[in-house]
Order: sequence, then structure tokens, then C-alpha cells
Amino acid sequence: MSDHPTPQSSSSDHDQEHTGQPGLPDQTKPKISNTAAAPANNPAQQRQRAIHLAQAVRHELQKAVIGQNAVIDDVLTALIGGGHVLLEGVPGLGKTLLVRALARCFGGEFARIQFTPDLMPSDVTGHAVYDMQSEQFKLRKGPLFTNLLLADEINRAPAKTQAALLEAMQERQVTLEGRALPVPQPFMVLATQNPIEQEGTYPLPEAELDRFMLKLRMDYPDAEQELEMVRQVTRSTRSDMLEVHPLRTLMQAKDVQALQRIASDLPVDGQVLDYAVRLSRATRTWPGLTLGAGPRASIALVRGGRARALLRGGEFVLPDDIKNCALAVLRHRVRLSPELDIEGRSVDQVLKQLLDQVPAPRQ
Repeated sequence: MSDHPTPQSSSSDHDQEHTGQPGLPDQTKPKISNTAAAPANNPAQQRQRAIHLAQAVRHELQKAVIGQNAVIDDVLTALIGGGHVLLEGVPGLGKTLLVRALARCFGGEFARIQFTPDLMPSDVTGHAVYDMQSEQFKLRKGPLFTNLLLADEINRAPAKTQAALLEAMQERQVTLEGRALPVPQPFMVLATQNPIEQEGTYPLPEAELDRFMLKLRMDYPDAEQELEMVRQVTRSTRSDMLEVHPLRTLMQAKDVQALQRIASDLPVDGQVLDYAVRLSRATRTWPGLTLGAGPRASIALVRGGRARALLRGGEFVLPDDIKNCALAVLRHRVRLSPELDIEGRSVDQVLKQLLDQVPAPRQ
């Protein structure tokens, strides 16, 4: 139907990545897969199994992505919270590597789309093709129908193509030829973009940015971490990146859904809930911000707080769980005033002042 290049999809990469350890002896295979989904009468026991699984995945990701522990925690926060992630950073910091490593630890379906200026919406969602034998049109699903979708350099595609993700990200379905088709569950979009090189890019519209639960910024590692990275990469068979094949596959789709369910059941005190809402509402009147965060930010703060509580092994959500994910939740939902922009101030600096001054409930 289209002469445009077909997006780089998942099936071959997925099959290659998940068949790297045939014939492992039983004692070396991961023992914790499916533990979160295992039936248990005791909710506390279920929660402990979920905590064990989440922390094991975190440890596995840290083997491949060096010097980005905070970003790893944020990505797992979004996965457990059922949200999507926008990863921003200069080339070479490991954005794509992090997503590939997560796909390796996750036994579900994985797809990758390289966004380019000539990418069409149908290349993302799919389209109808005419079958000569049956003399009928058949729907061919695009790479969007997967569990884990890497949208690489998302800001290189025009707004029309970017918008093809909106329905799937919010409604968990895609409309093709008038039919609403559900995407597999769980479903998570991890999009990457380069904040430095703006030539030939298309800024993401506000409506799309709001669909991302978190916007993460990957910074340069410190000297010691970079030294360790260089040491490991130069021992790798690839010239400039770490291998993800040694990582274990620790969870399947049903395990992720179990983690999300258990996290959603963690209790949140009324004062902590009020704190999340006050943080979001404060951005709407805060000096230096011309655009504040909407109600989706309040929801994302609570979901992120529950996921953070599960990751640290807590039994309920603390104010610090909300505060620790607030920057990632709010930074892409607010807009800095032109005056502060001219002065060289950043959104993160203003938000940190807000977080310091909005009182948190006493524990």
C-alpha cells in the first residue's frame, strides 16, 4: 500500500534476544518468573513476591546499563504504574540499550520503530491489504500491537505520525478501517528523543506529551561509572555497546500485570493523596510557570508513588514516594515563562523550588 520504508519491527529481534540461553541447567534458570502471578491466600505474601521480582529485574538491568540507576528505577516505576516513558538524552548514554535490556528481562512481545520524516501513520498502526485469493481486504496489524514498544527518535516523525500513538497510549486500542482493535496487555511505549539536535525534528504536541506518565532525562555518568562502562564495553564483542544476551528473562506479561495489580492495592493515606493533588495544582499558579499540570499529573503522581513504594519494599505509600517521582511526572506538563527562559533557568530548577516549598504531610 505504501512505498515508505517499513518500520523496524520486533519479531526477529525478539526471537534472537530470547533464545540466547538454550539448555541452561535447572539450577541456573531464574526461579522467580511468575512468582508475582502465583496464587496465594495471603496478600502480604503476594506483595513480598512482587517486591522480590521487581528488585530482581532492577538488579538485572543494572548489569547492562551502567551509571543510570535513577533512570532504571523511573522506568520500572512507569512499568509497574502502567504508564509510558519519554527518554531524553544526548546520543551514547544508553537510551536504546535500556529499552533493549528491559525487553530482554521481559518475556512478552517487543517491537521497535525507527521514526523518520517519511514514516506514515499506517506504518505504525497497520493497514488493510487486498488478498488476491479471497478477493477481500484483510487487516495487517502494525508494530504497535505489542507489549513493549520502542519509539526511537520519536520527534523525527511529523505530528500526524506521532498522533498515531495517541489512541493506543490512552485507550489501549487502535482503530483500523473503522474497527477498534485492542493492543496486547500490558502495553508500554518507551520513546526516545535527542534534545540537542533539533534540525529536522518535530516538537511533540502537548496532548501527546500529557500521555507520557514520566519524562526522564539521562545525564552523563560520573567518572568512576564511565570508567567501568568503558572497561565492560571494550571487552564486549560489539564495538560500542554492551550485550544484553547475558541478562535473564525474569517475567512474562502476566507477571507485569500482577505487579501492576498489587501496586494499585497499596494503601494511600488521605493526607498523602492530598499532597499529590496540591503539588499538581501548585504548578498552575507558581511564579515562572505559564502553563500548569492538569489532572493527569495528579493521577500519575499517585500511580508513581505506589510503584515506588513497591520497589522499595514498602507496605504503604509515603510522601517521599510521591516527591521522588514528581520531577519526572511534572517536567513535561508545565511551561517555563519567557522571562526565566531568557535568564537561563530550567523547568527542573523551578520545580525543585516548588517541591521544597509545598509542605509534605508529617509522617
